[in-house]
Amino acid sequence: MSDTAAAPSRVLRFTKASMVVTDVGFLAYWAVTLLALIPAEYAYKDYRNPVLSDWNYSFVLLDVLASVTGLAALRLGRCGAAGAQALMLVSLVLTSTAGLQAVAFWTLRGDFSPGWWLPNLFLLLFPIPGMVALVRASPARA
Repeated sequence: MSDTAAAPSRVLRFTKASMVVTDVGFLAYWAVTLLALIPAEYAYKDYRNPVLSDWNYSFVLLDVLASVTGLAALRLGRCGAAGAQALMLVSLVLTSTAGLQAVAFWTLRGDFSPGWWLPNLFLLLFPIPGMVALVRASPARA
């Protein structure tokens, strides 16, 4: 395998591993959040503010869709099923969007807590190389 062919493979291996961690993490986060298991001192700033709570819960559908499409894409990819790469691309776009929305919100609020910024920057950025590799490898480009 040439270096140019190996690069997308390495990118997608990293992307797939990151997707597993992220997608399971999203589902775990929402499980503990919906069950109110996160102590307030570990939650985001103004956690008890109803508007911020609503903002946080507005991500449930986006995050769960990213997780379900991501885990389904990874499963379909292992089976060699058609459509796995398209579903993976959808998941990566949703994940990056979730990170972008959170980073934009915290920027507007002027809140720069590394505990919330680092995970959301990861969500925003890790999908990008995988999205590029998938689009470049797409047969629709030909």
